[in-house]
Amino acid sequence: MVVGVLQLAVYINGSHSLKEKRGVLRRIKNRVRNEFNVSIAECGGQDLWQKAVLGICQVGTDQAYIDGGLRAVVRFIEKLHLAEVGEEAVEFLHY
Repeated sequence: MVVGVLQLAVYINGSHSLKEKRGVLRRIKNRVRNEFNVSIAECGGQDLWQKAVLGICQVGTDQAYIDGGLRAVVRFIEKLHLAEVGEEAVEFLHY
């Protein structure tokens, strides 16, 4: 079993409050969940208005497949044009 974990920073430049930021993140998370078989949650930057860190996780049997799936999620978020994608870090855990 392979667990792929993606840590992705996103920047919401038009946000002027935490409420606006949460609304944008809610749309991103819902669309990603509907399109991909992944878990996604905000896991950092909760007190910042314009930056958030998303944790995205996928489980499978093939590391290359998991890596491709997580990369596809990043491209999908970029194409939504709701937030600017920043730093990303991917880690794989083998069980």
